[in-house]
Amino acid sequence: MANINLLPWREWERERKQKEFLGQVVAVLVFAVLIILATGQFLNVAIENQDGRNDYLGGKIKQLDKKIAEIRDLRRQREDLLARMRVIQELQGNRSVIVRVFDQMVHTLAKGVHYSELAMEGNNITLAGVAESNNRISALMRNLDGSDLFAAPNLKSIKEDPENSDYGEQASRFDLSFIQVNPNAEAEENL
Repeated sequence: MANINLLPWREWERERKQKEFLGQVVAVLVFAVLIILATGQFLNVAIENQDGRNDYLGGKIKQLDKKIAEIRDLRRQREDLLARMRVIQELQGNRSVIVRVFDQMVHTLAKGVHYSELAMEGNNITLAGVAESNNRISALMRNLDGSDLFAAPNLKSIKEDPENSDYGEQASRFDLSFIQVNPNAEAEENL
C-alpha cells in the first residue's frame, strides 16, 4: 500500500473555502455599502427636490399673501368710498329737506307764539319760545302734530313769564321737542 498523505490537500481545500467565504463576505459587504450609498444618494436627491418644491410653493404663497393684502386694502378703500358716496347722496337728498322744515315751521307757528331758540339734532328738533297763553302753545302742538313733516310733539317745560313786555301777564315760556319725519319714506315702503 502506498503511503499517501491527504492532510495538505485538506488544508488547502479548507484555505480555499475560507478565502472563497471571505471573498463572498467582502463582496456582500461591498454590495451592501453600495446599496446604502445609492439609497442615501436617492433620498438626498428626493429631499432636495422636495425642498425645491417647498421653496417654490413658499414663494407662490408669499405672492398670494401680498395679493390678498392688496385685495383687503382695495376692499377697505371701496368701503370707504361707498361710505363717502352714501354720505354725499344723503346730503344731496336732504338738501331740500331743511328748506321744507323751515317752511313747515312757519306754517305751523300759531298766532301769539314766537321762537327764541331752535336746535336740530338728527331728526329731533328742540325749540324754546314765548307764547301769549297756554292755549297758544296747545294750538302750536296741534299744528305740529297735524303737519306731514313733523310728529310726536312733546312739551318738556312751561313756565309763567308775567314780566314779558310783548305778551302781558299770561305769557309763558316753553320748551318743546318733536320729530321730523320723511313723508316720502312711507310711500317708498308701500312700494
